[in-house]
Amino acid sequence: MRTVNRRVPGPVFLLLFLGSLAFPTASFFVVPEARDGSETAFVGAAAGCALVGHLITAGGNVPLNNALENSRHRGDERAARGAFEGRWNTLHGVRTLFAVAAFVLMAVAPAQ
Repeated sequence: MRTVNRRVPGPVFLLLFLGSLAFPTASFFVVPEARDGSETAFVGAAAGCALVGHLITAGGNVPLNNALENSRHRGDERAARGAFEGRWNTLHGVRTLFAVAAFVLMAVAPAQ
């Protein structure tokens, strides 16, 4: 995981990470008068789900990633993994649910 944490952040990751929030947010403000109320509600809910996912990442996963990196060469690797893994996986599962919800909401919004 430490290797992933060092290699993943980069331009492609940043584009995808920010784009997953920017797309539904921008969609909410682009030509709102061309949408009906239910479509606007779906797009707004998608933007909200994307925002919650970003807050989980910034407030939960990233600090855990940093703590794991800072624990390097400080002793018991099993203890470091134990303190990291369960909480990280739980947060990752929750943010994945919000990402899937945002995707589904954006996909069904035009059909409303």
